Amino acid sequence: MNYGGIFRKSLLLLLVVIPVLFLESCSSGGSKSKGKSTASSKGRSSKGKGEVASKGKGKNSKNSRSSKKEDVGMVNGEVAATARKGWKQTTPLGMVLITSGSYMMGQADEDVASTSVSFNKRVTVAQFYMDDTEITNNEYRQFTSVMMTDSISVLGEEKILAEYYPDTTVWSKDFTYHNGDPMTEYYFSSPAFDMYPVVGVSWVAARYFCEWRTKAYNDYRTSEGMYISPRFRLPSEAEWEWAARGGKASAKYPWGNPYVANGKGCLLANFKPHRGNYDADGYAYTAPANQFNPNDYGLYNMAGNVAEWCLDAYADNSVAITWDLNTINDDKDEPRKVIRGGSWKDVAYYLETGTRSYEYENKKRSYIGFRCAMNHLGRSSGKEFK
Repeated sequence: MNYGGIFRKSLLLLLVVIPVLFLESCSSGGSKSKGKSTASSKGRSSKGKGEVASKGKGKNSKNSRSSKKEDVGMVNGEVAATARKGWKQTTPLGMVLITSGSYMMGQADEDVASTSVSFNKRVTVAQFYMDDTEITNNEYRQFTSVMMTDSISVLGEEKILAEYYPDTTVWSKDFTYHNGDPMTEYYFSSPAFDMYPVVGVSWVAARYFCEWRTKAYNDYRTSEGMYISPRFRLPSEAEWEWAARGGKASAKYPWGNPYVANGKGCLLANFKPHRGNYDADGYAYTAPANQFNPNDYGLYNMAGNVAEWCLDAYADNSVAITWDLNTINDDKDEPRKVIRGGSWKDVAYYLETGTRSYEYENKKRSYIGFRCAMNHLGRSSGKEFK
């Protein structure tokens, strides 16, 4: 018998029959899983629509904008909204960006006054903007000029003068047996003091200035078709201290440690040195707001010149009652408000970044001024500010 021929014929038959059976199986399987195939097809179709929607978010966004106003952000009936175009937070004039960070808030040296109100506590502060100088007489004059022209019919002249106008008599009233008459007469009115920090302004007036500044800024932005900006405000105590340290987390003074004079003996701030030699730093009273070297954030006079209002209500136990993220004590029933930084009349202890003090919110002093802050929306790498 020819077994070789039979084997070859059988092998040839298998090579023909098996592929046929395999094809029928595939065809049959496709028929049985028709529903699954349809579902898969829907999935691919949906993905295709997703790609169209994605294009709608990007290159084809003009088609989206050309549709009805209520349909903006919708493409083919699907939500395809991304970030609205045109938003960029610009740095306001005269402000600098203070980067976010975490630090040990509180006294950076011994508590020589034994106040026990500035214990150390780790806090974290988000990014924000801050004026590089204290608000000057000429900047504040823009505010009072508008108040006396545009708001006099609403607020009344008496209220404006009593609450929002700087009290120039503080130069005489704050100190017994002191001849403050020249400062009373000229400090806010003369061009000689235009670039000096405004004083005689209460915490209430400082906040109202921030509201006015916000309105003026956003009225312009709106008229130019831009999005509104976050509001101007007073800095929180935690923000103020973080900014004062200039990126030096444990700095005793805004310029670092541990002295109030440089290697040549030149004083680094305007304050009361040498047991009362007010003139030793070059200024018997206040100095220009941009005098002396700025700290590493570019902020001038974060120590001395004038103490500065903060947003916080004052509390001896603020360490215990405040949170550790964007810390603030917003007790509206507490009339005492935090002041920081020390002034031209203070000894060096009050210039320290961790020293706390307060004044009543409606009081006006010849040694207290302020500067504004503003939230920075979102968190950035900081590269766009370089």
